[in-house]
Amino acid sequence: MLCASNLGMRWPLVPGLCLVFVVCVSLGQTPSPPAPKSSTEVSVSSAPPAPILAPPPGYKFPSGQTYVYAVEWHLFKAGTATVRMDGDGGAHRVIATAESAGVVNTLYRVHDRFEASFDPRTFCSLTISKHSEEGPHTRETSVTFDYAQKKTLLNEKNLKTGELKHEQNDIPGCLTDVITGFYYLASLPLQPGFQTRFPITGGGKTTVAEARVEAREQVKVPAGTFQTLRVRVEAISGALQSKGSVVVWYTDDANRIPVQMRSKLGWGTLLFRLQKIVHDQAGN
Repeated sequence: MLCASNLGMRWPLVPGLCLVFVVCVSLGQTPSPPAPKSSTEVSVSSAPPAPILAPPPGYKFPSGQTYVYAVEWHLFKAGTATVRMDGDGGAHRVIATAESAGVVNTLYRVHDRFEASFDPRTFCSLTISKHSEEGPHTRETSVTFDYAQKKTLLNEKNLKTGELKHEQNDIPGCLTDVITGFYYLASLPLQPGFQTRFPITGGGKTTVAEARVEAREQVKVPAGTFQTLRVRVEAISGALQSKGSVVVWYTDDANRIPVQMRSKLGWGTLLFRLQKIVHDQAGN
């Protein structure tokens, strides 16, 4: 959700669930050295992802709930991020916002809004739109998923210069996006030892992500103390392969609320800690 390429710098706070993930590691995280492979080991980069799974029967989406996070960098308050899901009977929407604060706001102001829609029957992403104000840059971006043609269609406008960008990228079929991906993971049968691979995109090229449930762990955040499942997510294909990981702590209950997220970057660690959950007036 909050990332930077270096202290030089660019601060996109919105996840791009990023998942936090695809945006963070794409912006210059220092790669860790690859583990040695035996002659019989199959490269994970060539392993196909699992298909995106439809929600299980009776699954209840957390519609009408807004998660509010404090973002920290080296114990400094770096900003605030929110993620919300809305369901209207048809396509569901996920809306994320990000605002820089404190020393980060002085160095590089950020005001971002990211919205994605997906089919609640399949979890396939349908559209992405983003308004980003990051330092001197202001952009509007939209992405449409054309599953019939197996392509994403991206249109972007630089609101300062008027420059337009149009791009098409191939997709393998149903896939999730960098915001909805956190909710997708929460719908899976998470337990220690569980592992899965899935295709994900922010509108550009598709990345295969691998998620592993590492352990149960108690976590204390401003919203309270929770029993959680610690899930590590990392890219295993493309330009992002072996460039770091994001760790998410989901509550170890039916709600699967992401109460904490952490991403280690070459210049430090970003930590997202849940401050509160805001429910709509209907009490969903």
